[in-house]
Amino acid sequence: MENTLKELVWEFSREAWNEYLPHLSIDCTVFGYNTAHMKVLLVKLKDQELWSLPGGYIKKEEDIKEAANRILTGRTGANDIYLQQFNFFAAANRSEDFFKDYEDGLWNKQRFISLGFYALADYEKVIPVTDIFSSACEWVDINDLPKMMMDHRSILDQALLNLRKELNYKPIGYNLLPLEFTMPELQRLYEIILNKKLNRGNFYRKMIGYDILDKMDEPRMQGKAHKAPNLYRFNMEKYNSALQNGLKEGW
Repeated sequence: MENTLKELVWEFSREAWNEYLPHLSIDCTVFGYNTAHMKVLLVKLKDQELWSLPGGYIKKEEDIKEAANRILTGRTGANDIYLQQFNFFAAANRSEDFFKDYEDGLWNKQRFISLGFYALADYEKVIPVTDIFSSACEWVDINDLPKMMMDHRSILDQALLNLRKELNYKPIGYNLLPLEFTMPELQRLYEIILNKKLNRGNFYRKMIGYDILDKMDEPRMQGKAHKAPNLYRFNMEKYNSALQNGLKEGW
């Protein structure tokens, strides 16, 4: 007979006191982009109707970002993921309702401050993984989100807000788009993240002015040659420099 979530949590608790740092957790908002839709990776725990963000705890000898990468790799099977810590969440009763039916000695029921990370992942390379605690791990459209546990919807909303702010001074796209893409495809990604329409000519001039794109010699062939759109790639040396140093002009 399969163990219930409550039984699994108690079993985990007995080991967690020795293995993990107390009072600190990590919650990750993983964004992906597929056919002009922005997605977020969500998890449903066993015996639960509410969904959650992928998350976990920090081992006692582990760096925080190392822990976040471990958690993400376990959930996505992907390694090349852009990861950014953006905030922490420390309300006194943030997990009180979820663990109300558990005894106070449970490790998970102690007060936890959650470190919020957002990640940008290649939708095609991610294979959502369930673990012993979960019944589902799926991509969900950001415009069709289910009800979420604890404060995870607030964390997700804050992650999206920070992604929009970062888009004002850093390039975003390498981890979300295919290796080669057209300018309209890049513009559509920006419009979805920013939640607003952008002028086509202004967008083109800005992206070319940032000097982070390499134009491919051959256009994408579809139909008549004179209508074939130009293809671009990110120049990774310049792209990474812009990630570190920012862009001169925002949106």
